[in-house]
Amino acid sequence: MLDRFPAHATVAVSDMERAKSWYADKLGLKPSEEDVAGAWYEYAGSAFLLFETPFAGSAQNTIMSWLVDDASSVVSALKANGVSFDTFEMEGLEWDGEIAKLGNERTAWFKDSEGNTLAITQR
Repeated sequence: MLDRFPAHATVAVSDMERAKSWYADKLGLKPSEEDVAGAWYEYAGSAFLLFETPFAGSAQNTIMSWLVDDASSVVSALKANGVSFDTFEMEGLEWDGEIAKLGNERTAWFKDSEGNTLAITQR
């Protein structure tokens, strides 16, 4: 039933202005619209919403990932903007610097200003 409708991610933030600044400065993203729900970001056929809540950064998993065509170049560009990447131990992962290899996928994880885990993935 839901296969006819687009989905969007919702990203919890505890400080909306700090989060919008971080997404603009570090990722080069600016809201396409703001309303009572929060700040909407729409680009490349995708969307996500930053919404304010005291529960921001409490998820222990990746909350959003961008599919990219070249993980190495995107990691380099994000690092140049001051983004720090996380590494960790997990069975089956091989690391090439900040990029984990698992089968044909290459993924790099980082946190936003609110402590949410984000990722870029090359398939």
